[in-house]
Amino acid sequence: MAQTALIIVDLQNDYFDGGKFPLVGTEEAAANAAKLLENFRNKGDLVVHVQHVSTESDAGFFAPGTDGAEINPAVAPNSGEAIVVKHGINAFQGTDLKALLDGKNIEDVVIAGAMSHMCVDAVTRAASDHGYRATVVHDAVATRDLEFGGKTVPAADVHAAFMSALAFGYAAVVSTEDYLGNA
Repeated sequence: MAQTALIIVDLQNDYFDGGKFPLVGTEEAAANAAKLLENFRNKGDLVVHVQHVSTESDAGFFAPGTDGAEINPAVAPNSGEAIVVKHGINAFQGTDLKALLDGKNIEDVVIAGAMSHMCVDAVTRAASDHGYRATVVHDAVATRDLEFGGKTVPAADVHAAFMSALAFGYAAVVSTEDYLGNA
């Protein structure tokens, strides 16, 4: 039977209301990620928390040693759960994530977190490139409005565009309810 891991990406305090870089729908995404987390814990499956800590001296968010860089209590790690600290967008780059997954014979990864258009996109594509079967739980992922060419692209459109791109060739993209109903 294939081994599965849950990867929760960057659900850190700065992305929530009152943080330095709040996203649209972070609370809802975290609530759904918490449901996935409970399911994985109950099954005894591997849980990996990814935490972005900036190395830039003028970091606007996720600055080292700040409350904003801490993983939000909604999905806080339990003792013994893996925490992969990254300093860039892709959670595989410059970290031991691949070694951790391979060491546990993981073949499938389930991904939740933030942001749709950055770190979730990057880890999903990298997971696929490394040969893992990836599932993104779309309502356990948050993002924000973006701007391009003088036009504001609403977060919901950013999210839909990235989820549809991932579904096209990199991952199964499902809701929390559908994932838990089939888990």
